[in-house]
Amino acid sequence: MDYHDWIGVLHQLREKRQSCVLITVLSEHGSVPRDSGSKMVVTQHESFLTIGGGHLEFACIAQARAMLQSGATAPHTEDFSLGARLGQCCGGKTTLLFEPLLQAQPEIYLFGAGHVGQALVNLLSTLPCHINWIDSRPDQFSSVPPGVVTLQPDDPLDCVAQAPAGSYFIIMTHHHPLDFELCEAVLKRGDFRYAGVIGSATKNQRFRYRLAGRGVASEPLARLRCPIGLADVKGKLPAEIAVAIAGEIISVYQQHVA
Repeated sequence: MDYHDWIGVLHQLREKRQSCVLITVLSEHGSVPRDSGSKMVVTQHESFLTIGGGHLEFACIAQARAMLQSGATAPHTEDFSLGARLGQCCGGKTTLLFEPLLQAQPEIYLFGAGHVGQALVNLLSTLPCHINWIDSRPDQFSSVPPGVVTLQPDDPLDCVAQAPAGSYFIIMTHHHPLDFELCEAVLKRGDFRYAGVIGSATKNQRFRYRLAGRGVASEPLARLRCPIGLADVKGKLPAEIAVAIAGEIISVYQQHVA
């Protein structure tokens, strides 16, 4: 593949909201595998194009993935001598530029693995997001899409406490009192990107009244989505409810990106 295709690769990764590091050969002296301007793109699990292969490329891929793992945002240059240290006999020198291009992916916590939860996780798993699927009943996870993390904590409230700031919380457990406790914990954190709980208009009114009585501030309470999902998407089937919720999640993270 010609190295000019890096533009198309970056476009595809951006569409997937997938973080990467763009590596560019800035200069070369002596015998080197690739000329100045050569590029490769490295994600956490893949690499595209090449800067010449061999140990130099392996070292650069490892360094790029370490940058992604640490969340590094600043670009930097590094000089490489293509000698014994890298196991290459070219004998030349090259300077490379590492540019991290980070795309924030929604961190979703889905509480409940009932029929709606199962339909919803299948939809969400096709989107560019990280999904944590939580239910204390391990037998509920009969079919788990690739990439979805399942959790069976003794206390689901621990998952709320451990979630990073800006997370998306979807609450639809089999137990209304647990829904309320989770809702209260999320709203009292206040640093969520999205918080929604499944239920009727009556449940919504009851929850809001009780949450206010528990000291939940008006601002996070106003941001609670209940009933959950896009109002224009009607239907009571699990798949229909899942589509409404997934649509609402998409609208929230697209507003954040824009």
